[in-house]
Amino acid sequence: MSDFDYSHLDGRLLQLLIAVVEEGSITRAAERLGVTQSAVSHLLGKLRAIVGDPLVVKAGRGIVATARAEALAKSARVLLDDMRRFATSAEFDPAALRATFTIAANDFQRDLLLPRLFARLRERAPGVALRVIPSDIPDAEMLREERCQLVISPRPPDAGDILHKRLFEDRYRVFYDASQRAAPRTLADYVAADHVTVLYMPRRALDLDDELAARGIRRRFAVMVPGFAAVPAFIRGSALLATAPGLLAEGAMRGLAHCAPPFDAASMPMYMIWHLRNRHDPAHSWLRSELEQIAP
Repeated sequence: MSDFDYSHLDGRLLQLLIAVVEEGSITRAAERLGVTQSAVSHLLGKLRAIVGDPLVVKAGRGIVATARAEALAKSARVLLDDMRRFATSAEFDPAALRATFTIAANDFQRDLLLPRLFARLRERAPGVALRVIPSDIPDAEMLREERCQLVISPRPPDAGDILHKRLFEDRYRVFYDASQRAAPRTLADYVAADHVTVLYMPRRALDLDDELAARGIRRRFAVMVPGFAAVPAFIRGSALLATAPGLLAEGAMRGLAHCAPPFDAASMPMYMIWHLRNRHDPAHSWLRSELEQIAP
């Protein structure tokens, strides 16, 4: 039986565990923490005795974390977050905040939500700046590595340390140039047409195309672009169709005709996504609340 118990844990040990798990190296963990390798090895031994697990095992010339260490590191991030909150004032005043929030979004989400969000932030917290980066196909590492504080996406990463909340729901519409063609009234009309689509990553189709493929239906793509903002220029003056979120009718697709798809299509939910470490952070909670206020 171990001579140690949970009362021997402290912030240094939690930071050590996270560093070793994330770096996968005693040397890099020591450099990150600003201590010697022997100090890391000593503290790692102490932590092993407390939790009763080797935490890391040799793999070739390096080390890898055990499954137990990976799970403990997730808890350690939450505990450190709670400790930071314990040591700071419970009062939060947005007007006094000086910070830059980084939000990952695609062009549709960016143009629909973020200008209005920034207007609210500027009014309530003039010291806040907003940085927007492309989300592409978001993954948990974007948030774990703090490349951003918030992601907006219809596809929350499947990870235990990632939280999400639904912001709104949209439905697909078929956009076309009414001076060049009529609306597709039947599925046969729709499938026979040439289409413009958005392809954020190679071989990663829209959810809609996954749905259609499951029914044995495939669209014929004449144009593939990296974002919705590029679609209207290809639609105007052509007989092409574009199936896109309906809310774009008031944005990038303004002025184009549109109709419901000639088939049943699932709705498109949109989520805000963040890391567990930020769940109780006052500034982050305020940011999420402001985003919810401007969602359609």
